[in-house]
Amino acid sequence: MYAPLRMFRALVGDYGDDVKGQGTIPCMDMLRSWQRRSRRVPHLSKEWKLSYGSSKFFWVNGMEYPLGEKAIAQPACYHFQTFPVPETLPEEVLAKMSAPPKSDVPIITPHELAEADGLIFGFPTRFGMMAAQFKAFLDATGGLWRMQQLAGKPAGIFFSTGSQGGGQETTALTAITQLVHHGMIFVPIGYTFGAGMFEMENVKGGSPYGAGTFAGDGSRCPTKLELEQAFHQGQYFAVIAKKLKGSA
Repeated sequence: MYAPLRMFRALVGDYGDDVKGQGTIPCMDMLRSWQRRSRRVPHLSKEWKLSYGSSKFFWVNGMEYPLGEKAIAQPACYHFQTFPVPETLPEEVLAKMSAPPKSDVPIITPHELAEADGLIFGFPTRFGMMAAQFKAFLDATGGLWRMQQLAGKPAGIFFSTGSQGGGQETTALTAITQLVHHGMIFVPIGYTFGAGMFEMENVKGGSPYGAGTFAGDGSRCPTKLELEQAFHQGQYFAVIAKKLKGSA
């Protein structure tokens, strides 16, 4: 269940020096190693708020996590914000699952989606589909659908599954229906990641629909290649979304 969080952070490509809640996230050493390798884009802020120009993108994640503190941006920029969706499980169940403590990152409400120029949705899977928490959040967007307030907005997805047959493509395919009913423009990565899409020697998550990873029992970390694919998705999506806004 932690895997989508790590993939989420990779979408911008740098984890920040001051990560909170380190005891709750497996493989933090790997994350710090990745941070040292990648200095091409801004650090994450606590609210995923990177000020770059006038385009505003929301990265809506299916789980909470205390993000790193704010750092600096690079030359040509966008404005990013990240939000978790509401948890639906009772506190006693979360305690038995050893879920990490709640963060102070604001939980998004459905109507706030309309404020963004682009949206990327990230979630773990359950039986080949997005987890119930995220589906419940999207089910609450009926008011936006009625007014078609999300129509024409670009949207992307990324995901994790517990196993290789756990739904790396079915999760994406079933998620697309949510975008279609809203009239959103799905932005897949296709095969723009290049040779990494054809990796056959090692296990790799993701697909032409979006970045992905295999979580196993929750202890498996995304590989270097999986993180690079997620980083590529973040860059690619921002470029496409900005073009769409500029042509409107």
